[in-house]
Amino acid sequence: MVDYATPPHPSRIEKETLDKRIYRNNDVVDAAKNLLGLGLFTNIDNSITGGIIVETEAYAGINDKASHAYRGRCTKQTEVMFRLGGIAYVYLCYGIHALFNIVTGDVGVPHAVLIRAIQPTHGLDIMIRRRKKKQIDATLSNGPGALTAALGITVAYTGVPLDSESLWIIDLGIHISQFETTPRIGIDYAEECVSLPYRFVAGVAK
Repeated sequence: MVDYATPPHPSRIEKETLDKRIYRNNDVVDAAKNLLGLGLFTNIDNSITGGIIVETEAYAGINDKASHAYRGRCTKQTEVMFRLGGIAYVYLCYGIHALFNIVTGDVGVPHAVLIRAIQPTHGLDIMIRRRKKKQIDATLSNGPGALTAALGITVAYTGVPLDSESLWIIDLGIHISQFETTPRIGIDYAEECVSLPYRFVAGVAK
């Protein structure tokens, strides 16, 4: 577990300006690593929920067969990936689960980082209710579909800046220097790109 035993009270989670270079990084693998330890939060109906990013996957744009933007594919859904980094890209998986990605890189560089898990720190009772659970457990926000359900993130958040009133990422002062590196999950269709070591796991996520 990430060592963050005393998180600040939700009223003190301010949307401080995060160094935009973390989003404008054209090295999406590096960006995915640097996102570990940052705080991801939502504010829906004046209820703040969120926690520490502990699992990410990098998707390297036009050269990555696992990316929605492979070969420069630009559709109504994927055009957001070609915008300047620092906004959300949310899509439905199997028409059911909303998956939350962070667009990174310069304009025209369609890189994205999938956020697969957070260690929850704020609004636990709300997340438990959204996930239809009776109590907190290891699966509350572990997994990309579970994470969005817990935080209330839907496809309506596509294109939303990551310093908005309802969705934001901040630096919590946590430095994660040790993490597990593995191939990504659920991309059997991606041929030789399947084995790329683009998944990064810290703390409680598995």
